[in-house]
Amino acid sequence: MPGAEDYNIDDRPAWCPGCGNFAILKCVKDVLADLGMAPHEVLLVSGIGQAAKLPQYLRCNFFNGLHGRALPVATGARLVNHGLPVIVTTGDGDCYGEGGNHFLHAMRRNINLKVFVHDNQIYGLTKGQASPTSMEGMKTKVQTFGVLSEQLSPLTLAVAMDASFVARGFAGDHDFLKELMKEAINHNGFALLDILQPCVTFNKLNTFKWYRDRVYRIEPEYDPTDRVAAFKRSLEWGDKIPTGVIFKNNRSTLEERIPIIKDMPLVKQPFDPEKTLEEIKKELSP
Repeated sequence: MPGAEDYNIDDRPAWCPGCGNFAILKCVKDVLADLGMAPHEVLLVSGIGQAAKLPQYLRCNFFNGLHGRALPVATGARLVNHGLPVIVTTGDGDCYGEGGNHFLHAMRRNINLKVFVHDNQIYGLTKGQASPTSMEGMKTKVQTFGVLSEQLSPLTLAVAMDASFVARGFAGDHDFLKELMKEAINHNGFALLDILQPCVTFNKLNTFKWYRDRVYRIEPEYDPTDRVAAFKRSLEWGDKIPTGVIFKNNRSTLEERIPIIKDMPLVKQPFDPEKTLEEIKKELSP
């Protein structure tokens, strides 16, 4: 049985002391170990940003791609080998900004990916510009008059796209975040877990205290399959911020809808290198 220590490497994370990313890294290690997944049995894919560094601090398979382009890489990996669990670790700028278009279509297709977004409401790697989830009016070193754009609500967007699993966690609530990660990984379909993750250096507004004064766990009797209720809950922000599973459904996944890979991952299917292109074309023709 693998333990969390099996995922340890010698490299020291290049994050600021107190960064919420440390808590997320620990949760990922604990969850993979609790689920009995050995390092070689999982793939982590990331883009660019502080959140995207997380796979580099784990002993596992990982692919570090371009800014905003983690989801296309992860989609390709799943289509080639849907027997391999694929987790995407990304940030609010990486996923909702540069990668916004890929985010929309991954939800629409319902590719079976687990997307953990480290949402610190700032561009931490590039030193503090506003991100899509920065609050309107928030002042930064670049937005000196305050953010002029309306704050993006990724959970509301995900519910509107009928995403298969939509949840929010908080880096300061370790045990509950672990539960949400496990539920996301075990869910059959695209799973978005937006994680409120304070940036202690560049975001002086949304601090650990700011979140602790506002976040609450969704009550047990809440029905996450009620899409109308999910819309209402996803719009809560300000004095009260809900954490937990906001919405989920049982849509069939993209992998289940593609006949050629439905029963067997592409990587395990027989391949004859002697076969000519013309023979392959004839074989695939209707």
